[in-house]
Amino acid sequence: MDEIPGWHAGCSWLAGGTWLFSEPQSAVDTLIDLDRLGWVPLTVTEAGLEIAATCRVADLHAFAGPEAWRAVPLFRQCIDSFLMSFKIWNAATVGGNVCMSLPAGAMISLTAALEGVCTLWPREGAPRRVPVVDFVTGNHANVLQPGELLRSIHLPAAALSKRTAMRQVSLTKLGRSAALIIGTVGAYGADFLLTVTAATPRPVQLRFPACPSAEALRDALDARLPGDAYFDDVHGSAPYKQHVTRYLAEQIRSELA
Repeated sequence: MDEIPGWHAGCSWLAGGTWLFSEPQSAVDTLIDLDRLGWVPLTVTEAGLEIAATCRVADLHAFAGPEAWRAVPLFRQCIDSFLMSFKIWNAATVGGNVCMSLPAGAMISLTAALEGVCTLWPREGAPRRVPVVDFVTGNHANVLQPGELLRSIHLPAAALSKRTAMRQVSLTKLGRSAALIIGTVGAYGADFLLTVTAATPRPVQLRFPACPSAEALRDALDARLPGDAYFDDVHGSAPYKQHVTRYLAEQIRSELA
């Protein structure tokens, strides 16, 4: 960060550039290429998996991981739900998708469900850590300050070792997700975590000490997500998204139970 002393409003970080180069950016006059920093895309440690912000989606799709990490197949499931071609996979980055902070950002769904924590580099001061579920604050909105940079996302080994179940639905076969719901559960059915994305402006999580009953899950969903909490857009009305969220959440609960 010290090598870039003159940050101004027209600056933009450049990673994959798949969105940045997809439409005019009249407010941008300076691009700062993060790819030249040479960050290692994926780093496996006993503590978990460190995903560099510049990690290509294709690299994450190809990741195998330790045998004990039962959640790794979820990587490919989420990536396969992307509204993008395989060509884009080879350029788009995990960090770019998270920083776009769209409701249907599949890398947001994945990293939030696996209890990811972002490491942010501010323009001044020490790095700070923010859970992915708190990083995204709304449709195309997040906690990044001007000039601040997402360095990496850490997925803890405990979350990677859990069983997972995912459900996704779109109004059209190749359309953007109207709802992408992920459930994870630990050994012996403990620590059940349901993550709701795409149907809501930002990720929403419900945690239970053990796999809940169908009634308990439905009541918790309705308490946390009343009808007006759903994201109403061309990819699905709020009542539709509420209905499919309830339906898919019960499928996930039943599978993990």
